[in-house]
Amino acid sequence: MKRLIAVLAVSLAITTTACGQAMKQPDIKLNPHPKMRYEITLTIEGAPGPFDAVEGSAGYEVENSSCVPLTPFSGATLVPRKHIPMALTRVSDKVYRGELYVDRLQDEDYFGLGLCRWSMPFADFDLQIGNLAFAHAIALKDILASKSVTRYFNNRSYFSEDARSKKDSHPRVNGGNAERSDFGDESKNTFSTTLTAREKFQ
Repeated sequence: MKRLIAVLAVSLAITTTACGQAMKQPDIKLNPHPKMRYEITLTIEGAPGPFDAVEGSAGYEVENSSCVPLTPFSGATLVPRKHIPMALTRVSDKVYRGELYVDRLQDEDYFGLGLCRWSMPFADFDLQIGNLAFAHAIALKDILASKSVTRYFNNRSYFSEDARSKKDSHPRVNGGNAERSDFGDESKNTFSTTLTAREKFQ
């Protein structure tokens, strides 16, 4: 019995080590020659005051999970993801602009299981005040179509306790609503953020 337990322990250790090696974090590389360049404009309308910071980033993930090994024991696939901060230019109190590349990451065989293809599902923006972030994102399909998307937020949130609190590592997030009418009687007491995409040719 003791010998069986020892054999099982050794087997488990070998399996864990092998799986651990297979699941090592890939050295994600940037595409040296990206071509799909877009400008994103953030427009703020009717906000009750200024924000402490306005930040943007592009979110990337591997779209074909077959190139990623299974995790030990659970058998789940953890698809690699990466956020790249977007440098924003403050045009005015209401307008910010930034640029991104849809094809910013390098497609490559990162795990020895075939080519991993990167996609950029969305770009997201946070308008921060205190420990509160008003969050808005634009999806890839809207970026490629050069569309605009708008979110609405209740002014009361701007003056909430979270907004008055000191920012910490886990801020509260307010995702707003897609329609101003979603706020009912409070619809007039709202502000909006609009994200507009425009292709920038080389």
